[in-house]
Amino acid sequence: MSDHDAPQQSAPQQSAPQQSDPQESDPRESDPRGSAGGGRAPSGLRASLDDSRRRRRRGLLAGVGVVVAAALVGGGFWAGTAVGGADAQAAGSGGSGERLSVRIAGSGESDLQDAVKTVAAEEGLDVTWVNFDDWTLPNSALVAGEVDANAFQHTAFLSAYNVANDTDLTPVFSTTITQWGVFSATLDSIGDIGQGARIAIPDDASNGGRALFILQAAGLIELGPDVGVYPTVDDVTGNDLGLEFVPIGATTIPTQFDDPSLDAVVVGTSYFDPSQDVDADDALYLDDSLSAESRPYVNAVVTRADDADDEAWTLLADAYADPRVADALEEESFGATQLVDVSAADLRSTLAELETAARELDS
Repeated sequence: MSDHDAPQQSAPQQSAPQQSDPQESDPRESDPRGSAGGGRAPSGLRASLDDSRRRRRRGLLAGVGVVVAAALVGGGFWAGTAVGGADAQAAGSGGSGERLSVRIAGSGESDLQDAVKTVAAEEGLDVTWVNFDDWTLPNSALVAGEVDANAFQHTAFLSAYNVANDTDLTPVFSTTITQWGVFSATLDSIGDIGQGARIAIPDDASNGGRALFILQAAGLIELGPDVGVYPTVDDVTGNDLGLEFVPIGATTIPTQFDDPSLDAVVVGTSYFDPSQDVDADDALYLDDSLSAESRPYVNAVVTRADDADDEAWTLLADAYADPRVADALEEESFGATQLVDVSAADLRSTLAELETAARELDS
């Protein structure tokens, strides 16, 4: 869930039922290793990605104009007010010229964060990133009022947190989604995974469930028919190879990628450090991150319910839609993470469904 699916944090331990939390290759195309189907009608995520790409192309010239305008008004902005300030109006939104400021919890410094901060500043919004190494901390900091929002998690992860902690954190706009896959330092194909192979999966509720779904899609295991969206290893009903699942903190999986005691790992493609030279092309199997089934794994900017309508989020969403942010993300993730545009209403509807399922399984 980084903002691209929260890499670079240690996974939380959650008591809620399990569910699944940023390349030049286009995930819309059919991949023989994955489940993408090039002949199908586009899913909502694919359609939103196409729309956002068109908007980014149209926004290139507009973005240049914003840079020039910001340079002209340079020193005319005032000192900022925190999110929720009723009297504050952002200069970029045609207000009084007073700046807004927000503190956003993230999962690690990135080019994406730098680009968002730069573009938002041109719109009159000062963004301070507060990064954590532990997945539990961005949400707890938000609940405690230490930050105004966070940008590191997908809807499935948020639902598990809300149910486990009786909170009402809510998404305000979508950001990214990251492609996941099965990787191995020693095997060349998914068919090379043999009897008794040891496969590392994330040990947190949401991403561990996502990994199991991927292993099922790859034909390695079968899950029970009524697992819902929160499967655990106890829900594996078919395991002909006798695979052993090794739960590991999601952000540490890449560092153990070449551990000789592991045959394969399941993790987001953007989690690997660039120095490892591992990307989507190295996957034994890739999921279809833009399929309808992947909607629970859309990342979002999240805030407290009482602050969901703050004007700062409109400015921040505009910053994320800027072509420079898309370029920074593509360069940083090599295309493994995509900006997607899912409405707040859809995000909240998905969140409500996942929370209902989690409560039912937890009862």
